[in-house]
Amino acid sequence: MAETAAKGKKLVIVESPAKAKTIKKILGPDFEVKASVGHIRDLQKGWGKKSFGIDIENGYKPNYIIIKGKEKTVNELKKAASVASEVFLAPDPDREGEAIAWHLKEVMELTDEQAKRITYQAITKKAVLDAVSHPSSIDMDLVNAQQGRRVLDRLVGFSLSPFLWKKVAKNLSAGRVQSVAVRIVVDREREIAAFVPEEFWRITASLYPEKKKKDLFEAQLVEWKGEKFALGSPAAGTEESAREIADRLEKAEYSVESVSSKEAKSRLLPPFITSTLQQAASTSLRFGTSRTMSVAQKLYEGIDLEDGNPVGLITYMRTDSTRIAPEALEEVRQFIGKNYDAAYLPEKPNTYGKSQGAQDAHEAIRPTSVEYTPDRVKSFLSAEQYKLYELIWRRFVASQMNPARYLTTTVRIAADEGILEAKGRVTVFDGYTVLIPESDKKDDEEEKDKKNQNLPPLEGGNPLNLKELDTAQHFTKPPSRYSEASLVRALEKEGIGRPSTYAPIIKTIRDRGYVRLEKRAFHATELGMAVNDMLVNNFSDIMALKFTADMESDLDKVESGEVDWVKLIDSFYKPFSEAVTKATDEAEALKNRAWTGGDVCPQCGGPLVVRYSMNGAFLGCSNYPDCKGLLPMPGENDSDENGESQPEVSCPVCGKPMILKKSRYGKEFLACTSYPECKTTLSVDKDGKPVELPKIERTCEKCGNPMEVKMGRRGPFLACSNYPECKNTLPIDKEGKVVELPKVEGQVCDKCGGEMVVKMSRRGPFLSCSNYPKCRNAKPLPKENGESSGEGEKSKEE
Repeated sequence: MAETAAKGKKLVIVESPAKAKTIKKILGPDFEVKASVGHIRDLQKGWGKKSFGIDIENGYKPNYIIIKGKEKTVNELKKAASVASEVFLAPDPDREGEAIAWHLKEVMELTDEQAKRITYQAITKKAVLDAVSHPSSIDMDLVNAQQGRRVLDRLVGFSLSPFLWKKVAKNLSAGRVQSVAVRIVVDREREIAAFVPEEFWRITASLYPEKKKKDLFEAQLVEWKGEKFALGSPAAGTEESAREIADRLEKAEYSVESVSSKEAKSRLLPPFITSTLQQAASTSLRFGTSRTMSVAQKLYEGIDLEDGNPVGLITYMRTDSTRIAPEALEEVRQFIGKNYDAAYLPEKPNTYGKSQGAQDAHEAIRPTSVEYTPDRVKSFLSAEQYKLYELIWRRFVASQMNPARYLTTTVRIAADEGILEAKGRVTVFDGYTVLIPESDKKDDEEEKDKKNQNLPPLEGGNPLNLKELDTAQHFTKPPSRYSEASLVRALEKEGIGRPSTYAPIIKTIRDRGYVRLEKRAFHATELGMAVNDMLVNNFSDIMALKFTADMESDLDKVESGEVDWVKLIDSFYKPFSEAVTKATDEAEALKNRAWTGGDVCPQCGGPLVVRYSMNGAFLGCSNYPDCKGLLPMPGENDSDENGESQPEVSCPVCGKPMILKKSRYGKEFLACTSYPECKTTLSVDKDGKPVELPKIERTCEKCGNPMEVKMGRRGPFLACSNYPECKNTLPIDKEGKVVELPKVEGQVCDKCGGEMVVKMSRRGPFLSCSNYPKCRNAKPLPKENGESSGEGEKSKEE
């Protein structure tokens, strides 16, 4: 935190230090700009009836406390506000931002007149100065909308999670929106499992006009004997029928029956909103939703450009509106007119309708100025920032261009008792595709190529020659698994979540282990399906997609002042609380379901049962606790950020499979499934892959026992195998070699009388009491043993 604001200066408080830096340079020396670093207060947690942090009996009054670790920040903000001439609260222009502003006002004990709320759609000099010149008061409808959501989510989460602990496994979680998102993935998983593929055949002819072999094109059989030849028709349903027809077509004469052409336009592309940006970044850049929003946040908060001053490059990135400010429309139309032919600029600006349920509180996501072209700012951006900015810039400019125009041609060809069709398309005018190449995701590449083929000049009655005939078997495909892009699209379509919550929803259901991302597609895990079934069977209302969407809509009405949030919560919570009590008493626990996959216990050969933990589903021996054998659930290995499945790992000591677990501190590691007979564990990297430890043979110089390579917080080290009797350790460097520490003898701790030993920290060797952690005394090395570590009396063993 910077020093206290000088008396008389105006104080501006934002959420992030990056935004504070940008706004400070805009406002100059008369302003002090500080950051709250996100929320400063949240609902209290406790035990029993107080665990919710909500006084249910007294109007669902929230009990807010300062978030742990934010006390210093709050004290510094209060001190700065006490000497400031004016206080401007400038968090983001949405529910969360309004709530942060209100919490700041309450904690700093500002009056309504003292708390000046300012908002801006983009962090530019013009927008920020205009906001400071026209402050407003805090919008309590927005604050109550956030409070209502927070209280509702706490009531649901803190009610359903303990229910899952009793019925499925300890430390599981459920939520008002996340559980419905899991249901969407689970339902698709079961649709795929239940899918029965249907066989059908296609017959494709390669044809050319007489004496023009170079003008080859493809036509597909669409009719036979006056009936359609396609999926569902008897003629196309079996190989026998398809081969009989192909035999006749091999001998048939081909002629053009008719040629028809018409002009078509490409669909206009609106500028990005949050959901479409996340979808496009996932599809085009392979960015996950969280990564997209993180990069967009940096572009919004400010980037240092050529003059050294940070500039917000895009408008606010959490929006559901395609609306564009008039001055931005004027600027982009001038840019198109200046840099492109007149045919690309429409007579009037392109406008886009408001989607159903959109709140339209903010502009679309766009560059703050189209003059900041991707090439101009590329050298100031990281690779991922450039890719996302280019995507946003191109989409915005393209949204105000004329559409592409195409001439589409359909040729019907007669052969024997069949009709074949050939389709072609020629670009008449490329329009906005000069910036964004058009793609047709509904068709596979092969079919797309056939539709876009260049056809030779043809007229009715023209004879054609057959070069070859292809008869191919096909099967209908199951529904596609959700990608991050399509899951966001599904959430948006169903009215579940809002622009600010899509990325957190997806992150939560992945972190909880309810879904896994494999080859960029979501798979419901065994644990996710078990939790979903337990909730759907006992809370059908709250798990219904329509109920969740309606609740989102009602919470939006709180924001507009149409609905009182306390009455809304009360109408939901009373019947919900009764349903929780009933389910807790009556629902059957989901434990020890027999495993039918054919595997047996690796230790005793007994039957296996399905068990659950917060780390996911696994297979345990049915003879537990007499036998503690277990196996990982097939196909349940976690996946990395790119969606690639983790390889199975065998124990290096006994050869049995290893399973991914979490320590009580949340750190992942691999453990042997033969525990407790084999207690081998392996550390894993951030992608869940085993870390290979260096092989070092060494005898402890203190007790003579062998030393072992262990993994610590900062990497591998040597530890005596006689621990805890002998606590001797030695550091290992990045090359896997033992770091020889200086020898120091006769040093006694002046606090407890214990022996002082040499330890290694990030800044070098130092003396530490051997009775750590009971005694945390630490000192620099004596000068005769080398350089002081600089740790001083405040050093602690690490």
